[in-house]
Amino acid sequence: MGKALIIGCGGVASVAIHKCCQNSEVFEEICIASRTKSKCDALKSQLEGKTKTKITTAQVDANDVGALTALINEFRPGVVLNLALPYQDLTIMDACLACGVHYVDTANYEPEDTAKFEYKWQWAYRERYEQAGITALLGSGFDPGVTGVFAAYALKHHFDEINYIDILDCNAGDHGYPFATNFNPEINIREVSAKGSYWENGEWVETEPMEIKRVYDFPEIGKRDMYLLHHEELESLALNIPGIKRIRFFMTFGQSYLTHLKCLENVGMTSIEPIEFDGKMIVPLQFLKAVLPDPSSLGPRTKGKTNIGCIFIGKKDGKDKTYYIYNVCDHEECFREVGSQAVAYTTGVPAMIGAAMILTGTWNKKGVHNIEEFDPDPFMDALNKWGLPWKESFSPELVD
Repeated sequence: MGKALIIGCGGVASVAIHKCCQNSEVFEEICIASRTKSKCDALKSQLEGKTKTKITTAQVDANDVGALTALINEFRPGVVLNLALPYQDLTIMDACLACGVHYVDTANYEPEDTAKFEYKWQWAYRERYEQAGITALLGSGFDPGVTGVFAAYALKHHFDEINYIDILDCNAGDHGYPFATNFNPEINIREVSAKGSYWENGEWVETEPMEIKRVYDFPEIGKRDMYLLHHEELESLALNIPGIKRIRFFMTFGQSYLTHLKCLENVGMTSIEPIEFDGKMIVPLQFLKAVLPDPSSLGPRTKGKTNIGCIFIGKKDGKDKTYYIYNVCDHEECFREVGSQAVAYTTGVPAMIGAAMILTGTWNKKGVHNIEEFDPDPFMDALNKWGLPWKESFSPELVD
């Protein structure tokens, strides 16, 4: 069917690459490219002989538009799947634009020197991508990603308008460490230490970090503490889902994680402001990342499940309606299948599916689009097929 260039070789990329190789009818050939080619080569050697997908590797600096452009022109993929850092979204989008190749990512751009992510930088590419006749699919992970597909599916099949959305992200996995992050520590800590916000009545309401706490009884997991965070899909869903009055995002955190994080904040280790140490300038958060466990090493240690989903309240045929759609993913099952814990799995599988939607032409809107702007049905079918089956409830517990 086609070729995909995959940029990045971390935990999420490893899952997506495994899944591309399982889906060899669509992904006939992939090129894995990263700053560290040896990581790409190691993954290639692990997969070769187990898939019909042809695998090549390359070294590339994702900050270098010229190097990216040269690689894209050499490999000639049908789609570029960006699984590098959010700081690198724009350089990869520039390279795709220069080469006339479709683009897919899992997380929106944020400047490296500012812990604030929003879509304005990527949405600014809309007209140029339209004129080039190519597609940029933004946010094809789980949240953002599947949560947007869930919203589009709910609107298409269950509602005339959706007034309230609560996105609930629960990770009940236990890796045995006092403190570790389940994905890139730098991105994770920037996210949870930033101020929270939610969308209500046409405007943003800002909160202090972890200020709003709720307890929720998650199906197949049980009661967990969850906290309101800012999350990028709130911004696009507020524009793309009609009738919205409020959207909130909650994520669970255990007390050990929060205690350690507060201590690290208090001593300045989560700061992104450079400081001088031993005659060199270092960023404390980047140093902290270097001493924390690598998220890709957590797979063999992690037990338990994740539950990520959306509660919708709205109207159908003039009547009030409530609908909850979610996925439950088991850490140990993920590790047995692809050598990863469930947090990387739940992002890597939708990344592959989004790239497949674009590569096959199933989704073919030109320009820059968020995932909820496309027909959700083929994506929902693919979730069931490729390892993230979804469940639904029409009388869920609500969040106050």
